[in-house]
Amino acid sequence: MTQPLPFFDPAHLELRERVRGWVENNLIGGSAEEKNLEDEARGLVKRLGAAGFNRHAVARAYGGVREKVEARDLCILREELARGAALADTMFAMQALGSYPITLAGSDEQKRRYLPKVASGEAIAAFAITEPDAGSDVASLKTLAARRGKNFCLTGTKRFISNAGIADHYVVFASTEPDKKAKGVSAFIVDATTPGLVVKEKTALLSPHPIGVVVFENCVVAEGALLGNEGEGLNIAFGTLDLLRCTVAAAAVGLAQRALQEAIRYSQERQQFGQAIAMFQGIQFKLADMATELEAARLLVYQAAWAHDCGAAEAKQKASMAKLYATEAAQRIIDQGLQIHGGVGVVVGNIMERLYRDIRALRIYEGTSEIQKLVIARGLLK
Repeated sequence: MTQPLPFFDPAHLELRERVRGWVENNLIGGSAEEKNLEDEARGLVKRLGAAGFNRHAVARAYGGVREKVEARDLCILREELARGAALADTMFAMQALGSYPITLAGSDEQKRRYLPKVASGEAIAAFAITEPDAGSDVASLKTLAARRGKNFCLTGTKRFISNAGIADHYVVFASTEPDKKAKGVSAFIVDATTPGLVVKEKTALLSPHPIGVVVFENCVVAEGALLGNEGEGLNIAFGTLDLLRCTVAAAAVGLAQRALQEAIRYSQERQQFGQAIAMFQGIQFKLADMATELEAARLLVYQAAWAHDCGAAEAKQKASMAKLYATEAAQRIIDQGLQIHGGVGVVVGNIMERLYRDIRALRIYEGTSEIQKLVIARGLLK
C-alpha cells in the first residue's frame, strides 16, 4: 500500500504492519454482526485492548508501550482503524482523548487508578468540554464547580459528548472561578456512577457512534477528583487537543485511503461501452488527483506528528495545517470515489455511502477547518 515515511522508526513500522493485519482480519474481512451500537462500541474497546492497541494511549509506567504517549503511534493506529471502520477509530481515539488529561496533569494515584484500565480496555474514557453555548469558544463554558469544604459541586450541561452513557469516567471541564473566565476553568475526573451525573440524551448522528448530552445536577465530587490545580483546566484541555489534533487528520487519511482503494477496484470491475471504466481518461484523471491529494495529506499528518513528538516550536501550527488539509482533502477524495461508483455509491449499505457519512464530522470536531485557519494565520503573523 504505502511505503515507509521518513518520520518512522522500526517500532512504528512494526505497529503499522500489526494494526494493518488486524484491520484486514477483524474489520474488513471479519464477520458483520448486527449489534446494538453501544454494545458494539464496548466490544470494540475490549477487542482493541486485547490486541494491545489501547496501550499506545498511555505511558509505559501505567500499562502503556512507550515511556510517553507518541502522536505518531496514535496517528498510525487511527489511520489504519479508520480505513477499516469509523467506529473502531472513534473508540480508540476516545481512549486517548479521555485519558490524556490524566496523563498530563494527574497525580500518581489518579494515573494508577484510571490509566491501566484504559490501556487494557477494561474501562471506557470520555472527554466532556463542549456545551450548548461553548463550542469553538471553549472559554465561555458555563458548567460550574463550586467548592464545598473538601468537595466540589458540579452543575451544568455538556453536549456532543462521545461515549455518553457507556463511559466509566469523564474528564469534565468546569469553572471554579467564573470571574476569571478562561483562567478560572478547572478539570475533574468524574466517575460515571457519581450521583448527579445524568445522561439526558443519546444523540443520533450522520455517522453513528455513542454520543449524547450529560447533565450535572448538584454532582458532588471529592477534592481528589481535581486534575492538576484549580484554574489549569483549559491548559490541560489544549495540551490534550494539541496531541490529538493531528490524529484526526490521520483518521481522515485512513477514510480517504479506503475510498481510493474501493474506487480503483470498482473502476476495474465496472464495464461500460465495452470496457472497464478505468480505461477512460476521465476516470484515470480522478484517480490520479485522489492519490496525489492523499499522499500530500499523509505527509502533512506524519510531519505534524513527528514535530509534536520532537517538541518542535512549530508543532501546533503544523498540526492545524495537517487537520485542515487532510480533512478537507479526504472529503474531496471520498466525493470523487463516490462519483466513480455512480448510482451504487449512494445506496445505503454501500461502502462509499458509509464513507461519505463518516468523513463529514472530521472537518468540525476538535477544531473546525475555520478555527484551524485562524491558528495557522496567527502563527504566521507573530
